Amino acid sequence: MNRWWPKGPAGDVVSAGLVLALVLTYTLAQDVPPGPWGLALIVLSCGVLAVRRRYPVPVAVATMLGVGLYYPLIGAGSPVLLTLMIALYTLSAQGYLRAAAVVAGITVVATLAGELASATRHVDDVAMVMLLGWIVAVLALGRLKRQVELGREEEARRRATEERLRIARELHDALGHHLSLITVQAGAALHANDPGQSTGALTAIKQAGREALRELRSTLDVLRTPVDSAPGLDRLDELFGHARAMGLTVTAELAEPRPVPPEIGLAAYRIVQEALTNAIRHSGASTVVVRVRYGDDGELRVEIEDNGSGGPITPGHGLRGMRERVRAAGGELTMPARDTGLAVHARLPIGGRR
Repeated sequence: MNRWWPKGPAGDVVSAGLVLALVLTYTLAQDVPPGPWGLALIVLSCGVLAVRRRYPVPVAVATMLGVGLYYPLIGAGSPVLLTLMIALYTLSAQGYLRAAAVVAGITVVATLAGELASATRHVDDVAMVMLLGWIVAVLALGRLKRQVELGREEEARRRATEERLRIARELHDALGHHLSLITVQAGAALHANDPGQSTGALTAIKQAGREALRELRSTLDVLRTPVDSAPGLDRLDELFGHARAMGLTVTAELAEPRPVPPEIGLAAYRIVQEALTNAIRHSGASTVVVRVRYGDDGELRVEIEDNGSGGPITPGHGLRGMRERVRAAGGELTMPARDTGLAVHARLPIGGRR
């Protein structure tokens, strides 16, 4: 519908008025005027179209009765049948296909019965076929419109679900790492016998809390604005510094930086962040190796390997988030099982061959 066309009930009233004007103009142009009863049936049949979306079934029945009374009592010189077609279309478009089929069937049966009972033919074979064709076409168009609307609603729901998952994933990735650091350092402070160790742990907690707040603000900015301002490969050193402060030995093997799409840089950053968090909290690792390199096939390859306990991998929110993030970026993530330690290998597309 064009922007200038009124929406909602106002649009239905305008549509009904236009249909009334069209039907009256054509009817009054005929040689035989419809008379007061004919005009009343036309006005009523067109007028009820103003509420056709709110009361589709009653409106369809009303237009069927109006048409059923007009043509036998007044004559055939009016396109008032248009009101019934609009009502049938509305029924079908709003999902009342069975009700539309019942009204259409009654219309056809009543027309045939009237012709058989009358000594004069008012509707010849061609007109009857055309009537059936119009009814089928109207119902089919209404059904098609219904399917299109259902598809749009489903797409809107899918997008909303994806957006909620994206927000949840960003918040988990942004806060989980720093909160893990805070938890570990708080435990160290509680069990430390040396006041100096407690002071160091509390200092680390303070720093991790500050970083968590900064990361949260940055994540909220990313959710409101394009991803260009999100963390990327240029901030990996910050993650390495946090991990080393927790006692991990981090070996970074980083290739010469190249321009990558912001969403790919963010995905790589979050993968490394989650892998380091897992090494600190769950695997009991003491060393971690992080490799970032560029393949000749136009891929960014991120590999993180630790020397933790290894064994079966229990998927949590973090690991699922990594898989979803890589999949959304069009890449591939694998976590091959090893006897010792956890390995995370990600391949992310960054463009053409280099």
